[in-house]
Amino acid sequence: MFIKQRFTPYLFLLPALIILGLTVFWPALQAFYFSFTSYEDIAQPPQWIGFANFFKLWQDAVFWKTLENTFLYLVGVVPILVFAPLGLAILVNQKLRGMNWFRTAYYTPVVISMVVAGIAWKWLYAENGLLNQVFQTLGIFPDGIPWLTSPAKLFGILPISLASVMAVTIWKGLGYYMVIYLAGLQSIPADVYEAAAIDGSDGVRKHWEITLPLMQPYLALVAVISAISATKVFEEVYIMTSGGPLNSSKTIVYYLYEQAFSNLEISYACTIGLVLFLIILGLSVLRLVINQQGGDNISV
Repeated sequence: MFIKQRFTPYLFLLPALIILGLTVFWPALQAFYFSFTSYEDIAQPPQWIGFANFFKLWQDAVFWKTLENTFLYLVGVVPILVFAPLGLAILVNQKLRGMNWFRTAYYTPVVISMVVAGIAWKWLYAENGLLNQVFQTLGIFPDGIPWLTSPAKLFGILPISLASVMAVTIWKGLGYYMVIYLAGLQSIPADVYEAAAIDGSDGVRKHWEITLPLMQPYLALVAVISAISATKVFEEVYIMTSGGPLNSSKTIVYYLYEQAFSNLEISYACTIGLVLFLIILGLSVLRLVINQQGGDNISV
């Protein structure tokens, strides 16, 4: 009887484990194996070539370019998505008339399909799009800005095309992370702010002295989640720039897709995927460490 009770929960988990095994774990193991093979002709069995794909990856200038773009994406998007949604959450947490409408407005981009959002923003960024029309009307940039068609770099670091795509990611993610922060803010007892007000801590100061320290687990969680999402960015790049111009907006996930489905370099794409897996694994381990140090009560 004891053995039966002990294994009963695993029997309920068995169907899900079988589905995950067939759709996730087995393909992942196959991809790991393919990264050590040559599999250019899918009609022929893969040929074992050892670490040749990794040596090729090490010498691939485009791969290092995509890795650089992904790092720039990470550095440019994550800090904004960590702090800007917190400001929005503090704003919509106020008990004012019509605040529910603001919450809905800020969250609306989250439920919009990235395909729809990408196409809409691509129209806005067009040479004769709304943004350039506004700038030309104001006389700021008479010739317009090549948002998605120029490899030129802002401040010599960030390509304009990549920055334009990053803006869409930020726009779409603000509402999602705002909700996470809003849950954290509403868990802070009002008595804490009332006691701080008696001690002279009010206005912006109370958020600096009370809100930020108490929201640290949420800040850390959002930082890790947004970092993982930024590392895996694909849809925005695929829809808006296709990695161009001159690879200036090409990320590591888009390069993986390009190698696998455009060039049919299956084994090389698996090698890129393995590197991406190690990067995301590191970020995931970081998240687990952060949760153990004080964010165990947060779930998304």
